[in-house]
Amino acid sequence: MSATPGPALCVLRFEEIEWDRPLEAADPGLRPPEALVRAAEQQGARRKRLVRGEGGFHMNRSRLPPGFRIPPHSHDHDELLVVIRGGCRIDGEGTELRADDAVVIRAQHRYGFTCGPEGMDFLTIRTGEARVRMEE
Repeated sequence: MSATPGPALCVLRFEEIEWDRPLEAADPGLRPPEALVRAAEQQGARRKRLVRGEGGFHMNRSRLPPGFRIPPHSHDHDELLVVIRGGCRIDGEGTELRADDAVVIRAQHRYGFTCGPEGMDFLTIRTGEARVRMEE
């Protein structure tokens, strides 16, 4: 197995990374639907793309307001979702996630979720830059 190129230690400081502008993604396949982004912006939802391939990882930090709904969708990479604050209910599964919970979501699995009364702060971690497929 070959080593991943890049520095042995890559420090990424949250405060130094700007909030994402998903509609400006160069690759159209990486852009979420414009209507969803506009609704998210109006309600105060936002995301930072903290890790962009360093060490083979991709990680986003997202903050969603109370009651915010992410509609059914799937990704082309497995995903580890880690709740930092607040929580959500995964649509159709009946599964509740709270602070400090984590869930592994397999590639191509269709899911959506609705944030609870505190909203939700969470990380998504993948081993590739995921494309999203909306399935409402």
